[in-house]
Amino acid sequence: MIEMRKKTNCIYCGAQLSEKLIDGTVRLFCESCREPFYENPVPATCLVVVDDKKKIFLVKRSVEPKKGFWCLPGGFMELGETPEQAALRELKEETNLTGHIRMLLGVTSNHSDKYNTVLIIGYLIENYTGTPRAGDDASDIACFDFDDLPEVAFESHKKFIRIYFSAYASG
Repeated sequence: MIEMRKKTNCIYCGAQLSEKLIDGTVRLFCESCREPFYENPVPATCLVVVDDKKKIFLVKRSVEPKKGFWCLPGGFMELGETPEQAALRELKEETNLTGHIRMLLGVTSNHSDKYNTVLIIGYLIENYTGTPRAGDDASDIACFDFDDLPEVAFESHKKFIRIYFSAYASG
């Protein structure tokens, strides 16, 4: 199990942080800078990538959390990226595919032992190019029918898969 570490020092001046009630919430506070330390969800993206038979690509995780489980291709946004750029970068890194986002499937969040809250933005890709090949933090890649899915690692990914198959796979 990955343990979430607590922040103890200000990222700007290095002073020790205290806890202070601000706007009705106990927050970390730097007495030296006289500033609250706001902690926010970590943004990530994932992709429902569909082949011409309406099967979806899943990648097998080669890293924790959920190493060995299947999930949608995706990952964390980097500074300076839009969510769409992050999604397409992760698609290339994890699957060797290049695609075009057809639509936003939704936005949700997952609890994370390491990051507390991860905000996940899900996209649909129906047209892609390239030869599928697992890469980056994926050890395998395969296509699955909705009725033949392996256990999927994250609830948010299960949600986007259900959205796709209930709303778009029949059309």
